[in-house]
Amino acid sequence: MLKSVKLSKSSAIYVLLIFAPIAAGLEFAHADHLILFAVSAIALIPLAKLIGDSTEHLATYYGPTAGSLLNVTFGNAAEIIIAVVAISAGLLDLVKASITGAIIGNILLILGLSVIAGGFRYKEQTFSRENIGVQSSMLFLAIIGLAMPTILASTILSPLENQGQVQLLSDALAFILMIVYILGIVFTFITHKHLFTPPETSEDIQESHGTHWSKKKSFLLLAASMVGVIVVSEILVASVETTGEELGFGQLFVGAIIVGIVGNAAEHSSAILLARKGKMELSIGIAAGSGTQIALFVVPILVFAGIAMGQPFTLVFTLLELATIFLAAIILNLIVHDGRSNWFEGLMLTAVYIIIAIAFFFVAD
Repeated sequence: MLKSVKLSKSSAIYVLLIFAPIAAGLEFAHADHLILFAVSAIALIPLAKLIGDSTEHLATYYGPTAGSLLNVTFGNAAEIIIAVVAISAGLLDLVKASITGAIIGNILLILGLSVIAGGFRYKEQTFSRENIGVQSSMLFLAIIGLAMPTILASTILSPLENQGQVQLLSDALAFILMIVYILGIVFTFITHKHLFTPPETSEDIQESHGTHWSKKKSFLLLAASMVGVIVVSEILVASVETTGEELGFGQLFVGAIIVGIVGNAAEHSSAILLARKGKMELSIGIAAGSGTQIALFVVPILVFAGIAMGQPFTLVFTLLELATIFLAAIILNLIVHDGRSNWFEGLMLTAVYIIIAIAFFFVAD
């Protein structure tokens, strides 16, 4: 269910950090919304990677279990910050669209591209059926939780009853999903950790003895990157509505496809690179595991954040959003249930994502 901690060698992406101060400068100069959106979206990519790399380096000092928990805690920091900023701005539909996009983006696009990348180098790759089975089951559990408020609001309650009762139901379900997530951590790292720990290779051992950042450097960079994400997210969210209107994109397409990809871009590249190296187990842990984390961890956090900010955030999604998440989970289960993958299966996952993206493009606000 959760992702293993592996240090990343790639640092070329940090060149894009220059876009963070550029975004701040353009915001101060009141630049065009379209330019602000593009620059801030690019700036979020290296900032999200810096958060991930900082936690990975910190993990080397605290052991695999504590390290993985650090990675889990901060792995979705960029998505959470963007969503919280959007909730505070009242863009609730955009946040729900970004949740949908992040889930389907991970389990369809990123896993699909990872399988393709690995499949072009290896005729067939294998991975733990138990691992993907647990992730798939938990994803279906989360979908049931996300569906209940929508079904209740659209079929049973009157408009006058909707607001209070749906909010209460959303709060209760958020609490349940969070409990399941916490117990999933116990299952993954304590009681059944043997199912989720891939065998260590000589390359892994060599990487683990590479150069590590000091604790001080890791904490400082983690803090700086978090602040950077907060500032840049404010700029992105402030420009997103106007940008969507100028480009003719609906809020669903902007949130699900554009924002959904931006928040996970750095992590996405890691999954593809690992699959290319033949480490399909780790690649699935990042791609499919991230989709599960968003549904079980990020969603409850956003519900609680909405309560704290006085901006009620319910789990009432559109039927199209729920249908796409449900169908994505089904095809994921059908393709990976045998514990083997090839490039054509990756192509099918990617094709489903493109079909959904095209459908979202034609949805007007």
